[in-house]
Amino acid sequence: MTATAPSLTALAQGWCALSLLHGKIESHLERALQAGHGLSVREYSLLDVLSRQHDGEGGHLQMRQVADAVVLSQSATTRLVTRLEDRGLLMRYLCPTDRRGIYTNVSDAGLKLLAEARPTNEAALREALREAAEDRRLEPLVRTVETARTPPLIAAEVNPVDGKPGPAVVSSNW
Repeated sequence: MTATAPSLTALAQGWCALSLLHGKIESHLERALQAGHGLSVREYSLLDVLSRQHDGEGGHLQMRQVADAVVLSQSATTRLVTRLEDRGLLMRYLCPTDRRGIYTNVSDAGLKLLAEARPTNEAALREALREAAEDRRLEPLVRTVETARTPPLIAAEVNPVDGKPGPAVVSSNW
């Protein structure tokens, strides 16, 4: 296959369109969340992912899983957690059954801010998709996003090592 093969060109064009759509949506969300709530998209995503944890068995995410969910490296995720903890939006504590493990939960202030920011995020997402749909290059992708039914961010999974239930990150937020 040559670099100018039609299938390669179509694939590259599709990737460029997807990248363009992602960039447009993310920048729209960033402006809305910063203006309305002082949150970046990554901060909002982290609060959202962590708010979905539960106290049952396997209900807490490891930092690696959190990093996957917010599409950051573990070190960048740790820095982000520290920033939000310094703002009083998150709190960390030792795992009661494994003193090496550290859990991160959303504080009451973080839950309040997240509840206030969710409608802003939803409205900004809808507006960004509406605007993007006006671009004929992006319209098919927008329709796909609008009709896609994806699994939740955190789903129960059986750990292949010990056979116990544990959370698995299956998709990420913008």
